[in-house]
Amino acid sequence: MAEVPDRPLRADARRNREKVLRAAQEAFAEHGMGVPLDEIAGRAGVGPGTVYRHFPTKEALFEAVVAARMQDLITAARAGAHAADPGEAFFGFLALLADEAGVKRDLSDALVAPPAVATSLRTDLRAALEVLLTRAQQAGAVRDGIRVDDLFALLKGLMAALVETADDARDRLIAVVVDGLRAPR
Repeated sequence: MAEVPDRPLRADARRNREKVLRAAQEAFAEHGMGVPLDEIAGRAGVGPGTVYRHFPTKEALFEAVVAARMQDLITAARAGAHAADPGEAFFGFLALLADEAGVKRDLSDALVAPPAVATSLRTDLRAALEVLLTRAQQAGAVRDGIRVDDLFALLKGLMAALVETADDARDRLIAVVVDGLRAPR
């Protein structure tokens, strides 16, 4: 389901929408999809009616948050596309994901991306990751034979595991995945 506004919003309505989105990002990051809309409204300092005027369902709000999260990931991945050290850019992006997964419960949801989230965002994220992966493989930093679909499967599993894992195990799990991706010496 799409967001309600199709026309430009008044300044106060735009501010309220932004407050709702920021509150939802924080709430979804802390609690995942299970957070009640009333809690999001309270965090935003608005009434539930204001939330529903902008986002008719919690799913619509979640989709807007996930779409913004995916755009942030695309931007970060694209930033490393022309780095002098492709291996560092690739593993740096993985480190960013791992760091954020520990504090943002919605990160794995962003990688999975609900079907209603624009297919173009999913395609753009895959393309940006494919550039990082291919360049890192060509530089000899990542093992040959890994495809972007393999990488997505690993990342989805890792992100889901990190949400449920104690802090002392996080680094071990990340190290296993990173070591498995590195090219053999």
